[in-house]
Amino acid sequence: MSEKTMIFGTHAVLETLKEGKPIDQILIKKQSDNEIIREIIFHARKAGVTVKSVPVEKLQRITQKNHQGVIAFTSPIEFDNIEILLPTIYERGETPFIVLLDEVSDVRNFGAIVRSCECMGVHAVVVPHVGSAQISADALKTSAGALAKVPVCKVKSLAATCKYLQESGLQLLCASEKFAEPCYEVDMTMPTALVMGNEEQGISQPIIDLADRRICIPMTGEINSLNVSVATGICLYEVARQRMCQ
Repeated sequence: MSEKTMIFGTHAVLETLKEGKPIDQILIKKQSDNEIIREIIFHARKAGVTVKSVPVEKLQRITQKNHQGVIAFTSPIEFDNIEILLPTIYERGETPFIVLLDEVSDVRNFGAIVRSCECMGVHAVVVPHVGSAQISADALKTSAGALAKVPVCKVKSLAATCKYLQESGLQLLCASEKFAEPCYEVDMTMPTALVMGNEEQGISQPIIDLADRRICIPMTGEINSLNVSVATGICLYEVARQRMCQ
């Protein structure tokens, strides 16, 4: 991890938060509890920054410098607010297309997905605060610069955001090899929110329960599963294909 992407020390991290600079996540030594730590946590939560409690050994592996039990990772991008962004999409007369990633944690998968999103006209990518890939220099590189073009929104609850999108007129599609409805049989020319899950557990059940449609990519091979970035690209192309052909 490059020290150019890190801020360490209680006062440095707190001042960075107060200045409103983009921070992806903060690691705090387990059982740390004093006034400045509580202030860091307060400002981080207010700014929607992920805070994780970790063993001191993890902090020591990241840097041997005097971190005082606190390390923050800066973000190369500014995060957007989906509740502010969505109305502007409608106001421009465009049909919303939002991608939600349910704890996709691999940095390269995340970057590749955002690259495909930019190519296929996705308006925004939504990720939860907890469990998602860190938006690092590696993610930026893998995205081929797309992270600088596609809005990324971090939310506390992905399920709550799914409900908000449905209430705003979007159909909620959950994609998995476990489902039966072919993606090409769904009308994707209407406002659409597509949910993709992580490779280990897929989409969480509460979000599946909310889905308007549960779609799959028909396959003929024996392996019958795809890397999440590849699967996302195929689903994105189907949306783009339908919209270009309408």
